[in-house]
Amino acid sequence: MYQGSFEAVTTRDWVYGQFERGILDACIYILDASQMPINDRGNIIKVIRIGSAMINSKDDNGVCVGNWSDDYSMGRSPTSWTGSVQILLQYAKTGVPVGYAQCWVFAGVFNTFLRALGIPARPITNFVSAHDSNGNLKIEFIRLPDGSPDDSNTTDSIWSVIRWNEVFITRDDLPPGLGGWQVVDATPQETSDGYYRCGPASMTAVKEGLLCHPFDSGFVFAEVNSDVIFYQQDRYGTLTPYKVKKDYIGKAVYTKSLGSNSPNNITQYYKYTQGN
Repeated sequence: MYQGSFEAVTTRDWVYGQFERGILDACIYILDASQMPINDRGNIIKVIRIGSAMINSKDDNGVCVGNWSDDYSMGRSPTSWTGSVQILLQYAKTGVPVGYAQCWVFAGVFNTFLRALGIPARPITNFVSAHDSNGNLKIEFIRLPDGSPDDSNTTDSIWSVIRWNEVFITRDDLPPGLGGWQVVDATPQETSDGYYRCGPASMTAVKEGLLCHPFDSGFVFAEVNSDVIFYQQDRYGTLTPYKVKKDYIGKAVYTKSLGSNSPNNITQYYKYTQGN
């Protein structure tokens, strides 16, 4: 995986360890802990969506506890983890969510879960990533009459860098041409069908703006291709847009190159260049 900024990219090493002793059993334990029916486990989409929800502990006592504060006294700092094996084995042994994780930890553990179950998967890094909280495909910031930010009514946000995963699967539930790489994410950002999870969303559907197709393609579209709109509020509460940034979000989407640690820029598979 990668970190830093799109102008100064550095690597973050992660040991996935999907073939290590006990990891497959740990991944089966995760499905058991979710109470997923045995007869549903032949449906790859259902397995992926259960995994996306269970890798975070937000609403289902899953594997990793997210923590974006500076207090890690009840666990370990997210930066101290360098691989998935210890996390998965600890969860399978105790049944207690492991602290703590941020996006790269969620992505690393989810990647191991997927690969251990035989699902082709890779981690993805998106530089300047949007979080659209209300589904309108825009990132909106409001300035109060005195010029200060309206934090109470601004729920959208922008992350300097975030990681998710892709899986390579067929999508018989979608129109032809929308199979292949699909975006999935275990970092708890927004709910999908009542649980904190995301995907699988067809990467082709995201690029083409076919956002009616499941799952969560609109949210992923906003992460890489939303406009950022700044509003000025007058004393009567009326909002007037005064600035729009159309090419700020999704500066670069990277995955690891085949056979080397250098980043492979796959931004063109997520969106067209601005104006096209």
